[in-house]
Amino acid sequence: MDRIDEADENNKAQHSASSVVALAVKGNKKSKYVVQWALNKFVPEGMIIFKLIHVHATIKGVPTPMGNMIPLSQVRNDVATAFKKEVEWQTNQTLLPFKRMCEQRKVHVDVVMIESDDVVTAVAEEVAKGAITKLVVGASSRGIFKSKHKGMSAKISVCTPRFCTVYAISKGKLSIRPSDMQIEGSTVDDASETSFSSNSSSNYTSSSQTESGSVSSYAGLHSSSLATQRFQALSSINQSLISATPSLVDTNHSRGQSLDLGRENTATTSSARNSDIDNALSRASSCKSFISDTESWINDPNSGKDVQLATTLPSPSRQAKFNLELEKLRIELRHAQGLHAVAQSENIDASRKLNDLSKRRSEETMKMKEIIVKEEMAKELAKQEREKYQSAAREASYLKESAEREAAERKETELKVIRAAKEKEKLEDALRGSTPQYRKFTWDEIVSATSSFSEDQRIGMGAYGIVYKCNLYHTTVAVKVLNTNGNRKSKQFQQELEILSRIRHPNLLLLLGACPDHGCLVYEYMENGNLEDRLIRKNNTAPIPWFERFRIAWEVASALSFLHSSKPESIIHRDLKPANILLSHNLVSKIGDIGLSTMLHSDMSTMYKDTEPVGTLCYIDPEYQRTGIISPKSDVYAFGMVILQLLTAKPAIALAHKVETAVEGGNLTDILDPEAGTWPFQETLELAQLGLSCAEIRRIDRPDLNDHVLPTLEKLKEVADRAQRSASIVTIKTKPPNHFICPILQDVMDDPCVAADGYTYDRKAIEKWLQENDKSPMTNMALPHKNLIPNYTLLSAILEWKSRET
Repeated sequence: MDRIDEADENNKAQHSASSVVALAVKGNKKSKYVVQWALNKFVPEGMIIFKLIHVHATIKGVPTPMGNMIPLSQVRNDVATAFKKEVEWQTNQTLLPFKRMCEQRKVHVDVVMIESDDVVTAVAEEVAKGAITKLVVGASSRGIFKSKHKGMSAKISVCTPRFCTVYAISKGKLSIRPSDMQIEGSTVDDASETSFSSNSSSNYTSSSQTESGSVSSYAGLHSSSLATQRFQALSSINQSLISATPSLVDTNHSRGQSLDLGRENTATTSSARNSDIDNALSRASSCKSFISDTESWINDPNSGKDVQLATTLPSPSRQAKFNLELEKLRIELRHAQGLHAVAQSENIDASRKLNDLSKRRSEETMKMKEIIVKEEMAKELAKQEREKYQSAAREASYLKESAEREAAERKETELKVIRAAKEKEKLEDALRGSTPQYRKFTWDEIVSATSSFSEDQRIGMGAYGIVYKCNLYHTTVAVKVLNTNGNRKSKQFQQELEILSRIRHPNLLLLLGACPDHGCLVYEYMENGNLEDRLIRKNNTAPIPWFERFRIAWEVASALSFLHSSKPESIIHRDLKPANILLSHNLVSKIGDIGLSTMLHSDMSTMYKDTEPVGTLCYIDPEYQRTGIISPKSDVYAFGMVILQLLTAKPAIALAHKVETAVEGGNLTDILDPEAGTWPFQETLELAQLGLSCAEIRRIDRPDLNDHVLPTLEKLKEVADRAQRSASIVTIKTKPPNHFICPILQDVMDDPCVAADGYTYDRKAIEKWLQENDKSPMTNMALPHKNLIPNYTLLSAILEWKSRET
């Protein structure tokens, strides 16, 4: 019973191995067709286990972005492992569609990936290792069996073991290389019939063929009736054969007993059975040779006399004994055949067990390899996690240091801001104190400098005062003495003094000092007088070129924008006109006479109602005249009239109407000032249109100074600057203004600063002086402190003068 159970287990193992279908796939479109054909062919037959065999080339190096290959021996182990994993993942992705095709048909799929440069040998070894009996491959359109050893499929079919059937698929064509499995046969005897199967694997093909040859020879002996009849006839007369029969019978009888004993003792080992089979087959072979020799002896012509002699000596009893012996030999042969079949079955079972053990061994090997790979992957993951932890630790440490550094920097910055705020507050307190920051002159100094207000030194006269040119402390200045008109004098004087003492701009007239007791203001001296006198060419002065007029318009607009955006109080000039625009020696324009200005507080609206309109006719805002409401757009109206006068050099009366008529009629060039040179038509037209828009009757129609007027003038100024450079006007270097000269160095100051005595010095010179002295260099009186206040307005004027002199 144990032997039967073992045989059943071997049969099941063989059945499971024979139910596996191997598919050699490359991963292209042809492979998809091969898998589809295999599913349609073998799934209906019960083949539900597929093995996909894919062979890829051996990895010998790692590619680089430049297209080169670095051998594996020259790269780090982690890089090589990562590259191999990448190749394995790409291969799995390539085979994934085929696995899904099989899983959709409920077919179990095993994927075998082999790394080898010899595809044929790798496939053949995998088939032999798994004892696979069916292999499906793709072939070229010419098939694998039409040309010998040319295609890959042909080479695979040649090298695949002979027990495996190879199916080659190509575009609807099928080529089959059948296996060499033995077909079941039978041997027929005169008295009985015995059947046996010789199917086995290719490992036992040669031995089964030898044994089958012996059995077939013996069967041929019994199927030959002529040889038997000859032998029976010859046995009764051949004395030599009869004499040899008893020993043969006895020998065979003893052997028959041993065979009977062999039949009874079924528990003997397979080696004893094989020995009995060999003895039986050898006796059958000797019997066959004996009968063949007898037949040849009977057929021999020279033996005629012996035949005749034998026929004369019949012996029926010995003939019967000889027939009995033949019958025993037949029984012995049948028994030998049965033993042979049993031995062959045991060999098949052993082969199946060996294949099963080999398969299990390969599976265990694959599991061991997978375990090793997983262990390597676990080590690699652990290494990566360790590196990530270390990197995170370093990053956390860096972030902590950065946070501490930023906190320290922030704290230091906050301290600097606090110190700067305190310094700014001190400076603002100094600039906005109850006492205006200006130099006070005595009345005697003013009288002495103007030679008791001599007519020879008078350079101008206005509605609110007379202007004299004089020298104060080696500086040429302009002294404005207000008319003695009580309240109006005091109000205008205090307003102009308050505004000019706390604001500075390169295009606002610089206030140098004042004599509050007698209403005198001391300004910087402007060599070229006011713009109105230069436009009408009073005293035959040189004309102003058109490009200088473009620049003057931009400078006046910049000064107005500065006044309007002043903080905390916006300043409106209210009396802007060419007579109040003064020109320096290099035609730099500065707005003066801001005594009539109005300051709008931040909590007020952008308009202010004044019940007493002031200003100059033709420059006063029409809405201001009608309603008494003043706003920054009032200065825009006056600036528009200034632009039109810069273009035409004509009086302001009805000038807007004249320019508008000329523009509409295309006759703008007829009213332009010809003394300014050749006007660029397009830019001049744009400036005229800007002036007309600023001089609109309604305030709402006038453009915004910052959003529209200044950008347009800046563009025109660039055109004027290019024209000025191309004109190559030769300028003669002039002597610097006296207030640019440092009293200590007697040279132009690089960094002007105001000392405690009210005088302006070069910073380096006064600092050096204060290190050794506590008295003023000008008055020789003790200084209350040694603090210095930068004079940014004077510095801007000095830088502008230097840029024009270079």
